[in-house]
Amino acid sequence: MTVTDSTARTLEAPGATIAYDVRGGTSNDQPPLFLLGSPMGASGFATLAGHFPDRTIITYDPRGAERSVKEDPATESDPGQHADDIHRIIEAVGGPVDMFASSGGAVNALALVASHPDDVRILIAHEPPLAAMLPDAENAKAAVRAISDSYQNGGFGAGMAHFIAITSHRGEFPDDIASQPAPDPSAFGMPTDDTGDRTDVMLSQNIINTTHYEPDFDALKGASTTIVLAAGVESEGEMANRGAHAVAERLGREVVPFPSHHGGFLGGEYGWGGDCDAFAPKLREVLEENAG
Repeated sequence: MTVTDSTARTLEAPGATIAYDVRGGTSNDQPPLFLLGSPMGASGFATLAGHFPDRTIITYDPRGAERSVKEDPATESDPGQHADDIHRIIEAVGGPVDMFASSGGAVNALALVASHPDDVRILIAHEPPLAAMLPDAENAKAAVRAISDSYQNGGFGAGMAHFIAITSHRGEFPDDIASQPAPDPSAFGMPTDDTGDRTDVMLSQNIINTTHYEPDFDALKGASTTIVLAAGVESEGEMANRGAHAVAERLGREVVPFPSHHGGFLGGEYGWGGDCDAFAPKLREVLEENAG
């Protein structure tokens, strides 16, 4: 494939219109590189994509996020739906692809490989926040439900403050995590007013089904895809980082340390910076090591 300009495209999927982009592609000897997250969309990968001018780059907005419109934004999404959306994009562009998937995107990518292993040559799954896979799974899932409760009871600011507190917690969650007082939104710079909306793509549509997902490890072990679990050196002990270690253990593999933190690939998108100048070369290195 040779694609020299960024091209925005859409496709129809059950219950949603999915927006995706294809850019670059001056080399024909490498498969496309699909960069994805969830619920973070294509705009979050602008800096990282710029480090791979030699590759065809695919990015997309998950259903309900940014340009991808759900018919009913009040409904929840799940990793199986997201995996089907990603599969449709790979079919449209042409696969197989190499894939870097972070956070909820890593969860969805694991679901994709379990159901469509021929779609992906190499998967680098970066910090999947799989509460259900942790040794303290019941407490971790209760912590996530507490975030959801804060959102449902107090709106976006309350939910995001609780989200930040839980996702930055290091180590196992205590038994009383769900009954601890919810943090003050203003302490995290979050709005204290409640607009009444309860359709946020992360706090409503995805948070429970993503974190409570249990991968099909038999399918993953039998897949032709080379699966690499990655975790940030600065986010050790956080739930998503621990999720990478939990999945790697179940697959009998070692976690590959990556520079920076959970958003280490970011270049200031969404006001949160990582260390993309170190992250991107590491990503290239790991892709090349597993391409043989």
